[in-house]
Amino acid sequence: MGVSFEDISAYTRFPLSNQHDLKWMMEQAMGPNPLWLAEYLSEVMPLEPGMKVLDLGCGKAATSIFLAHEFGVEVWAADLWIDVESNRQRIEKAGLTDRIHPVHTEAHAMPFEDDFFDAVVSFDAYHYFGTSETYIGYLTRFLKRGGRLGFVVPGLVNEFDDDPPEHLQKFWYWDFWTFHSPQWWRRHLDRSGKVKVESADTMPDGWQCWREWNGLYADLNHAPSEEANMLDIDAGRNLGFTRCVAKRVKSPEEERWQTFLPG
Repeated sequence: MGVSFEDISAYTRFPLSNQHDLKWMMEQAMGPNPLWLAEYLSEVMPLEPGMKVLDLGCGKAATSIFLAHEFGVEVWAADLWIDVESNRQRIEKAGLTDRIHPVHTEAHAMPFEDDFFDAVVSFDAYHYFGTSETYIGYLTRFLKRGGRLGFVVPGLVNEFDDDPPEHLQKFWYWDFWTFHSPQWWRRHLDRSGKVKVESADTMPDGWQCWREWNGLYADLNHAPSEEANMLDIDAGRNLGFTRCVAKRVKSPEEERWQTFLPG
């Protein structure tokens, strides 16, 4: 399936992302179009000038640049696999060194102060570490009470009862089991008591956004895409993007401890 830059520009329903150079987006991408995912999250997650935002698993900092440019937020661009210096160069080229701070860190060993961020966002990354029952307890240490966690990740329309459907089995890698439905993420986060989920849904026609971008990337690199074939065969029956926004609340532990404090 041949796809041109003009096709993508006409296809996308994301006007803020369309203002950015498409070839630049392609150079920064490490999977699905990160700006599309960031813009989709911004539709339901408040982002205001001056907010301190952690972009967790930022990759090549494209989403950090997008958020700082479009919403005026101050971003800590945190990633393990992409070195700080290369991200710093991209940030400097974008003219945003005053608003974006590149950080090299692992998601379970972050160097930030408690209650530091107004928001934590993550794009095509949170499912790699956030499915643990204990991770939300660690992450919310760095989020102000009332602050929000928001992410968009590859996901399922509905959970599988057992094995994936037959048409997906030949494509299924072990790490695809980190793909989950909005209902799964809502239960997973809400039951921690650390946050209250405000929004959890599947991107309408998200599989097509995923497929179009994947096809363009494969065409430009002159390489066939097994993932594109998987998406074509599934045609949105099971695969897409899951979006979730959750607000940090006072946890049951904090409520219990408060009853023992004087005053």
